[in-house]
Amino acid sequence: MIYLDNSATTRQYDEVTELMYRAAKDNFGNPSSLHALGFEAGNLLYDARRQVEALLPPAGNIIFTSGGTEGDNMALISAAHKLRRRGNRILTTRVEHPAVLETCKRLADEGFEIAYLDVDVDGYVEEQAVRAAIDDNTIIVSIMTVNNEVGTIEPVYPVSRMLREYNRQHGTEIIFHTDAVQAFGKLPMDAVDADIIVASGHKFHGPKGTGLVYIKKRHKLPPFITGGGQEGGLRSSTENTPGIAGLGLAAEMSADDMVMKISRMGIVNNYLLNGLKTEISDIIVNGPEELGYTLQDHGRRCPTVLNVTFEGTRGEVLLHTLEQDGIYVSTGSACSSHKTGDSHVLSAMSMTHKEIEGAIRFSFSEFNTVEEMDEVIARTKTAVERFRRLGSFR
Repeated sequence: MIYLDNSATTRQYDEVTELMYRAAKDNFGNPSSLHALGFEAGNLLYDARRQVEALLPPAGNIIFTSGGTEGDNMALISAAHKLRRRGNRILTTRVEHPAVLETCKRLADEGFEIAYLDVDVDGYVEEQAVRAAIDDNTIIVSIMTVNNEVGTIEPVYPVSRMLREYNRQHGTEIIFHTDAVQAFGKLPMDAVDADIIVASGHKFHGPKGTGLVYIKKRHKLPPFITGGGQEGGLRSSTENTPGIAGLGLAAEMSADDMVMKISRMGIVNNYLLNGLKTEISDIIVNGPEELGYTLQDHGRRCPTVLNVTFEGTRGEVLLHTLEQDGIYVSTGSACSSHKTGDSHVLSAMSMTHKEIEGAIRFSFSEFNTVEEMDEVIARTKTAVERFRRLGSFR
């Protein structure tokens, strides 16, 4: 098996699985209980919080959630409700994950004004466009860190600094939220001066059903889920102790030798791209060709993602053909419950329907190798040539 759908989900580290088993078996107490079992479970939460905090900017609180979708909902809804007396304008981009775009639609139904920023042909939103769209009514700016379909590193680094200076000069408070689901555990995040950062455990070799929201301590947001007051009162519900423990360990392990890991992924990514270019004609790289290894490399492509259009084919057919050979890829985001229709990301990048229909996303983890890519190149070439020869594109 060659697994190249890591933007959809990653395989848990074995150490994470083992820790979760021990936590479920031995540390089953409620973290809110006052007895020893509760104290032991609470210690697991404490350890996980420290492990996550080590990867993020200082002066923030960590709220554990069920994943990136809940985190984005919490960030936008709680922040919007907090600031609605000051303004009602929210800026975001046309290439955000549905967890952001659908939440913005919900907020629009509540009377908030949503402004959608365009992107260029690489899926990149210009910092100047963000600055030009801000007005006195703006309360939130939401820009993803790394695009989940094409891997573009968005300008969260300069925008965070621009907004901090804007707030200082104008004596206002615009909250900057970034969906970092495709960046956390893969790129260094400690330099981003965002107010709210969202991540998801299963994207960095942690368990599904776990996530986190980083919120700067100076922001006191209203509760998103009310009840027993867990997670600082923002997200009530008995904590998923085994899952959170696993998330914490996955965060720590993903951060270990991160620079070396992302460098190796870049080598594998470039090897695959160059091989596809050499062996297969009429392909289009969707997103920037040049790789970036830090958030300061905004406008480049994260080494975890490669999105390619094979002209004259159907991506879905290629996906299932490669699957028969034990190679697992994607046609785009896997977080929309088998949603049909053209990718909104590729559409926003001004791609045609035929170009979008022939797109395949290869997404990498630290476990992929150059040797695997030789097999992927050969199998993809065979599949593409077969369907072009048969005229499968109608």
